[in-house]
Amino acid sequence: MAMNPYITEELEALAEQARRFATDRVAPGFLERDKTRVLDRTLMREMGEMGFIAPELPEEFGGLGMSRIAAGVIHEEIARGDLSISYINLLASLNGQILAEHGQKEVVEPWLTKLVAGEALFAIALTEPRGGSDAANLRLRIERDGNYYVLNGEKTSISAADQADAAVVFGRTGTVESGAHGVTALLVPMDLPGITRNRFDCHGQRAIGRGSIFFENVRVPVDHRLGAENKGFVQVMQGFDFSRALIGLQVLSVARVALEETWDYVAQREAFGKPLAAFQGVSHPLADFETQVEAARLLCLQTLWLKDHHLPHTAEAAMCKWWGPKLAYDVIHQCLLCFGHGGYDRGVMEQRLRDVLGFQIGDGTAQIMKTIIARAHAGRKAVPA
Repeated sequence: MAMNPYITEELEALAEQARRFATDRVAPGFLERDKTRVLDRTLMREMGEMGFIAPELPEEFGGLGMSRIAAGVIHEEIARGDLSISYINLLASLNGQILAEHGQKEVVEPWLTKLVAGEALFAIALTEPRGGSDAANLRLRIERDGNYYVLNGEKTSISAADQADAAVVFGRTGTVESGAHGVTALLVPMDLPGITRNRFDCHGQRAIGRGSIFFENVRVPVDHRLGAENKGFVQVMQGFDFSRALIGLQVLSVARVALEETWDYVAQREAFGKPLAAFQGVSHPLADFETQVEAARLLCLQTLWLKDHHLPHTAEAAMCKWWGPKLAYDVIHQCLLCFGHGGYDRGVMEQRLRDVLGFQIGDGTAQIMKTIIARAHAGRKAVPA
């Protein structure tokens, strides 16, 4: 790993430990999991035992109290082996932060302990069928009934929908006109009566999968609320700045390993009596992408550093989220072309291309991220939507 101002010797050692695990345990099943679409729970528990899942959570919740950059370093190493498996880290860090900061300790502590140990998988249930990017425009109803909330509605395009043990579910407790200020978030165990789920046949990220979750008169105790009633969207969504930086590192790590393999290939493969790398039409595009990937990775690490130091980082996180997935896709596409038909054939390179594509759709589109950046510079009044 190249030295940079954000990576200490301790983090280098942590990265090396995570890379060995990814090489020995994660990468060997990469292609097979794409076929079976089964997330390896044994592997998830091993990651928990190694301290690789949400290490940034406080020790009181089973975490290691490490920095967000430490979580990022682990995250990118696991993604080298399999982007779908690194989704375990992503969902744990996003949901873990939400539970730790906004949940009642006696309710969330047992879940967080399982989460960190790799014994529970969480989903984040925000998107609905009628709109994805308009995230606050929710129709799933959450109505109070004594000491319970009753949920009715549907969530869709949810990562790990059919595999999650619990989910952070956003729904409407206020009026439709109240927008983001009428949304409440709940911790919902997925084994409650009235919950049914399905799974899509997605193009990539097939081991983690996506699908829909249906709620029919699902009763959730009031003490499972995360944050204040009607304030869930405003309070809880702040955690997405963290996950957006992690997503950047996640996909860029896949691009980096693709570049490494491609440089090796073009240095050895010959045409017209020379290595392919001797042709500028081959080496210069790769050099361009090496430059951009290095810059984008530094931006992601800077964003995590800002979060660790409690400094504003919303615009930077949005930059990570739109640039990282697009750049990673373009990089892997170029690498695939360098391998010719060997890259186009079913295998590691084409699966990487399919896997990273999903992040240009989910977790916030490029257009929404650019709007966030524009608001940070011109003000919300000048960029209302």
